[in-house]
Amino acid sequence: MVSRVRVWLNRTYAENVFFMDQLRRNPDDRAVEIHATHGDPDSPVPAAADTSEPEPEGLSPAAYVEYALAQCERRGIDVFVPRLHQAAIVARRAEFEAVGTALLAPPPEAVAVFHDKVTAYEAVQAIGVPVPPWWRVRTAEELVAAVDELEAHGYRACFKPASGAGGVGFRVITRAPFSLAQVSGFPSPYVPLGPVLDALREADEPVDWLVMPRLEQPEVSVDCLTGTDNRVRLAVGRTKNGRRRGFTLHEQWLEPARRIAEGFGLHHLSNIQFRMLGGRPVLMDVNTRPAGGLHQLALCGVNAPWAAVRLALGEDPGEMTPPFLGQDYTVVSGPRPLLPVPLPQQRTDADTLGAVPAPAPSVEPRTVAGAPA
Repeated sequence: MVSRVRVWLNRTYAENVFFMDQLRRNPDDRAVEIHATHGDPDSPVPAAADTSEPEPEGLSPAAYVEYALAQCERRGIDVFVPRLHQAAIVARRAEFEAVGTALLAPPPEAVAVFHDKVTAYEAVQAIGVPVPPWWRVRTAEELVAAVDELEAHGYRACFKPASGAGGVGFRVITRAPFSLAQVSGFPSPYVPLGPVLDALREADEPVDWLVMPRLEQPEVSVDCLTGTDNRVRLAVGRTKNGRRRGFTLHEQWLEPARRIAEGFGLHHLSNIQFRMLGGRPVLMDVNTRPAGGLHQLALCGVNAPWAAVRLALGEDPGEMTPPFLGQDYTVVSGPRPLLPVPLPQQRTDADTLGAVPAPAPSVEPRTVAGAPA
């Protein structure tokens, strides 16, 4: 009898509830048990897992690794998919292997290259992958120089943190003065240059921004599955143009993505994003983790999460090509269940008369089939 596979996802994106669903609906009909930890009690991820518990707050990366090793050993984790503190975790891969846990993540060298966007751009440019022009900016004067240079070449300037994920901190520079246009309608990524410069000059410490041209659509996000032999097993592009989504196997996107994944050893799942600049694709970003939209490849008949777990377990799925490309689609939100929130103990009449109140009932972790979460 084939044993179950025990998978752990630490603090991860809400969209990964679909990643978890696909693991359970795997084509091998293999039993999968999912453990999840999270710092947000209102994330849908713990509710979607078979067992779950809150993550400790305030741990340093090194202390978090000790916590993770203890989790893996105590819960018999076969495959760990780390997002939080990924760099610190993969640096101690051998210790996880010693307790029987495979890490579904690239080696530390690959994670280090793509943690910093400037380092990443320099590295991929060296292997012939086109990148947009960029400036690393830490002061108001450097920002002015970068914006002037971009605008002189007909580009609109934008900036984002040199390290970060998920589009956090992305803004587009405009020369228009602040007006009601900035406070009417829906929130916009556009910010006037003047107030940004004022904020930089008044800041207590320098920023670390990457300034570059605003790139054009379509955005193509290539999901790659790469073996520890540095050979890509699967590469599919997900296209985005406004609300419209679709899929592509065009080599103008897949060839540079494979070159990056194989050249830097982005083992297991990675996500490599491109946009257009001057009529050609250029690299926008590289994620050394599964993308939140990875589950959308199911529309092409592909279960990428399960293929990645098999690869992590040493069961090579071989070369994978989607049997078809799904039709264009859009993304809409929908409800997902959350764990119940325990009610606080209610005050009684006896409490108000000076009686000693009964101790608050302890809240037991959620259990599945009798196993404590």
